[in-house]
Amino acid sequence: MEGAELIIQEINREAEQKIQYILKQAQEEAEKIKAEARKRAEARADWILRKAKTQAEIERQRIVANARLEVRKKRLQVQEELIQEVITALRERLAELPDEEYFPMLVDLAVQAVGELGSESVVVRSNERTLKLLSERADEFRKALGERLGREIEVSLGEPVGTIGGLVVETPDGAVRVNNTFEARIERFEGELRAEIAKALFG
Repeated sequence: MEGAELIIQEINREAEQKIQYILKQAQEEAEKIKAEARKRAEARADWILRKAKTQAEIERQRIVANARLEVRKKRLQVQEELIQEVITALRERLAELPDEEYFPMLVDLAVQAVGELGSESVVVRSNERTLKLLSERADEFRKALGERLGREIEVSLGEPVGTIGGLVVETPDGAVRVNNTFEARIERFEGELRAEIAKALFG
């Protein structure tokens, strides 16, 4: 029996050793797997963090760009409103010019228009106030035109037109005309006018 017990003990001892070895191997493998899993988790966490930072930066840039665009649009809107206010004020000022300022301006506008037409005889049209002023100072008007153009010009006053001021000058048959009303001139030179106003207002 002693021999059999010894064999059993030896078997048990070997089995125990094997069990301990397998457990140790399993433990080492488990640690290895856990370490690799940790590395993978850390790498994924780093990747997620980097991705989040990139997305946050993209979003920040988008918000800043949108904010800048909005500010620019608001600034342009305000500038446009101010320019329109100045043009409206200019129209009002031109409509209310005192005669002593207005009459020389009418001479200038007529000289420029008659020079373009190249006619010796013209019809001048404008609003009722302007036609009345030209009628009252007809001789002075004709004389000023003749002196400026170096030749005598026959001037007739035509029917009133809807305008805040200035002149429409045309040939007697109405075939050719130069529109030198204030509205037409503001429209013709609006680009330059707006640039000048913007420069004066905003530098």
